Amino acid sequence: MQKIVGARSRVTSFTATSAALECDESLQLSSITKPIAMGEAVVGGTALTIIAGPCSVEGRGMLNDTASAVRRMGAHALRGGAYKPRTSPHSFQGMGDAALDLLAEARAESGLPIVSEVMDPRHVERMASVVDVLQIGARSMQNYALLAEVGRTRVPVLLKRGLSATIQELLHAAEHIRVQGNEAIILCERGIRTFEPSTRNTLDVSAVAVLKAETHLPVIVDPSHAAGNASLVTPLALAAIAAGADGLLIEVHPTPASAMSDGEQSLDFAMFGDLMRRLGPIANAVGRTLAAQRMVA
Repeated sequence: MQKIVGARSRVTSFTATSAALECDESLQLSSITKPIAMGEAVVGGTALTIIAGPCSVEGRGMLNDTASAVRRMGAHALRGGAYKPRTSPHSFQGMGDAALDLLAEARAESGLPIVSEVMDPRHVERMASVVDVLQIGARSMQNYALLAEVGRTRVPVLLKRGLSATIQELLHAAEHIRVQGNEAIILCERGIRTFEPSTRNTLDVSAVAVLKAETHLPVIVDPSHAAGNASLVTPLALAAIAAGADGLLIEVHPTPASAMSDGEQSLDFAMFGDLMRRLGPIANAVGRTLAAQRMVA
């Protein structure tokens, strides 16, 4: 079983200093990052992987409309929250099991694999039977019971960095999943909490480069939660790809102004289409493509 660190660098433990994060730049990207299948899509190959969809599933119509739109514009997977960890207990908490049924319908109709957040170890079995990727949110990164439970499945896990977590702590969290037998782990940088109030969080672009040097796991970026403002999502997304990210996790909603959660940072369909058009030249400049890839057995 391959350890989380050491595949791309001389690091053999989590106690390494930054000076030890040297990697062989002559190695090709695709020969180092271990691709992971998400349904029929792949993250970690030479092609970028774009996961897009609403923060929360709010109903059948909006979900199917979003799935159809993002697929048409080039997305490779659909995101959508069934259970939502909200700061206020009075905020919309998600539709729960009903949302999982709608996500399954959206996958059948669109063909897109599904990424959805799991918050509770008691929900893992049910969600693992429906979704293609189990997402561990930033607030749950150090919920070790939950990490162990998803580690016992063989469903890929998208692990988000905690709001105030170090890179080392993120890798420790990934190791909690791996030691239970699940090596299909995708790391996600989504911004960290700093003193800067201009954005919801501060996108740590350097984390992408460090993680790509430190581990064989795919690394994607969520610019939506970093920005907190739809107008900032595209520039942060472009920066993430330039830094070497394997893909993006983007919040998209048919009518962001009426969204039940995170509307202020959600792209509408026109904005998402513009982002996808602008990604192409950046991807080409760093030796990547936007073309879909499939796992080869």
